[in-house]
Amino acid sequence: MKADPRDMARLWDMIDCAKAIMQFIEGRCFEDFVSDRMLRNAIERNLEIIGEAARNVSAETRNRLTDIPWTSVVGLRNIIAHEYGEIRYERLWSICENRLPQLIQSLQSVEVTKDLSSDEN
Repeated sequence: MKADPRDMARLWDMIDCAKAIMQFIEGRCFEDFVSDRMLRNAIERNLEIIGEAARNVSAETRNRLTDIPWTSVVGLRNIIAHEYGEIRYERLWSICENRLPQLIQSLQSVEVTKDLSSDEN
């Protein structure tokens, strides 16, 4: 069974946004993040896109990519989108510094041009 091209596009969106965030924070510190509204907004928007893309990845693909914390990724998107008054910036910064590199690595292990189920053929 071939991977769903829509899932592959969503995975690409996730990695693209995660890499963008890493570029945004390069050479920056938490104080920069807190004091720069444009930086905060850019990071929040890209985290929302990552979560929205993750939310729309099929259950079949999610079940094959077990090293991606799907529930946490989607949950963060929901907090940013719906509970924006409750955002803890320390937590967002920590996610960017400590969790996104692993997410990028996990996503890079998926070749978007290959069948996710090649081991089943």
